[in-house]
Amino acid sequence: MNPYKILSPTGILGYGFPESSFRAGVAQKPDLIACDGGSTDPGPYYLGAGKPFTTRSAVKRDLSLLLLAALELNIPLVIGTAGGSGGEPHLAREREILLEIAKEQKLSFKAATINSEFDREYLVQQLDAGKIVPLEPAPMPTRDDIRGCSHIVAQMGVEPIMAALDAGAQVILCGRCYDPAAFAAPAIRAGYSEALATHLGKILECACIAATPGSGSDCMMGYLYEDSFAVEPCAESRACTVTSVAAHTLYEKSNPYLLPGPGGTLDLLDCTFEQETQRRVRVRGSKFIPQERKNVKLEGTKFTGCRTISICGNRDPLFIKELDSTLEGLKKRVADNLDGTGIEYRLDFIVYGKNGVMGTLEPDPTITSHEVGIVIDAVSDTQENANTVCSVARSTMLHYGYPGRMATAGNLAFPFSPSDIPVGGIYTFAVYALLEHDDPAALFPAEVFEIKEGEEV
Repeated sequence: MNPYKILSPTGILGYGFPESSFRAGVAQKPDLIACDGGSTDPGPYYLGAGKPFTTRSAVKRDLSLLLLAALELNIPLVIGTAGGSGGEPHLAREREILLEIAKEQKLSFKAATINSEFDREYLVQQLDAGKIVPLEPAPMPTRDDIRGCSHIVAQMGVEPIMAALDAGAQVILCGRCYDPAAFAAPAIRAGYSEALATHLGKILECACIAATPGSGSDCMMGYLYEDSFAVEPCAESRACTVTSVAAHTLYEKSNPYLLPGPGGTLDLLDCTFEQETQRRVRVRGSKFIPQERKNVKLEGTKFTGCRTISICGNRDPLFIKELDSTLEGLKKRVADNLDGTGIEYRLDFIVYGKNGVMGTLEPDPTITSHEVGIVIDAVSDTQENANTVCSVARSTMLHYGYPGRMATAGNLAFPFSPSDIPVGGIYTFAVYALLEHDDPAALFPAEVFEIKEGEEV
C-alpha cells in the first residue's frame, strides 16, 4: 500500500500556524487535511454557555487556508469538535464561517455537519433503562443532573465520519469528537490499520507538540504505512525524536499503555519508536482492542452560579507570615458583615507563592517568596450577589489587622482598576458518563449539503 499522508496544521483550529509550514506540508500532496477543533481542557464553561473558546476571526483565518488547500488537492478536510466543545451552538458557528468563506471565494464543494448534542429526555429514558453508567471517578448522573444540563454531547468515533465520506462529503465539521477520529476515520476507510491510524491520530491531533521544540500551533505530517507510521514536522526548525514522540504517546492517560475511546482501546504496550531520520520517527506495534460493550462518552454541563474575582498582591513579610490565620479570620469577618443579607456564597482565596497551583495537594505549602499574589474568588447565585461578596471580602482584607501591623494604609496592591472583575456564569460537569448503545454511529446524525459558486443549494 502507498503511504497515506495526513497534514495536521495546528493543535486546535483557531490557534494559528505559520503559512510557510503549511505550504511545505501541502507541497507533499497529502491525502487528508485534518484538525482537532476543541477539548474539555478549558473546563465546562464553554460547553455550558454554548460559547466557542476560539475567536471567530482566528478560526476563519485557519479554516480559509485549510479549505482552499483541500479543494485544490481534491482531498477531504475533517474538523473535529467544532467550536471547542462540539455542541449545537459551536457547530453552527463553524458552519456559518465555512459558508462565509465559500461565498467570499465563490467555492464549490459538498460538506457535512455531524451533530453530537443529545436531547435530555432521551438520556433520562436511557438512564432509566440502565444504559448509562458512570465514568469513574465521576458519580452516576441523576435524572435531575441530566435535566439540569444546558448542553450534553457525546464523543463520536470514526464511524459517523466514514458515513459522511460515503455520502460524498469532502468537508466535514464534527460536533464533539474523539480527538484521533478526525485523522483516523478517512485512513481506516481507505483500508489502513485501525490501530495504527488511531495511534497516529492521537499524535497528530496536537500537531507539533510531539516535536522538539514543541508547539501546538505548527504543522506536522503523518505517514501511514501498512505495518507502521511515521511523523515529521513541516518546519525545518523542528524535529521529531524518539523521546518527543514517545512522551506525547504517553500523555493524557490514566494508564500509560492503554487509551480507551469510542469503539475500543488502543494498546501501546508493545510499541517501538525508531529514529528514521534526524527529523522523522517511525512507530510500530500499536494494537486495537475492540469494545465488548459498545458505548460513547457523555459530557454534560449545568449552570451553578456566577463568579466575581479580585486580583491583588502583598510583599509585607509580617502579612505573609500571618497569612493563614488572616485568611481564616477574614472568612469569619466576611460572614459577619454579610449576616442578614440572605446571600448564600462560596468564598475562596487562591494564593500564588504558596499553593496557588496545586491547592490542598501542594506537598510543600511553606511560603519562601518575598511576595504573594492573591485571587479573591467569590461565587453566588447571581452576579449582583457575587459582586457583593467579592466587594466585602476585598475591602475587609484591605484593612484587616494582623499581629505586628503598624501601617494604617491598605494591605493590598491592585494591578487593575476596577479591582473587582465580574466573570459571569459558571458551569460544572454534571454528566460525565458512558452511554451504552448497540449502534453508536446511529447516535450522530449528519447533514450533507452542497455549495456551488459560494451558494448553498
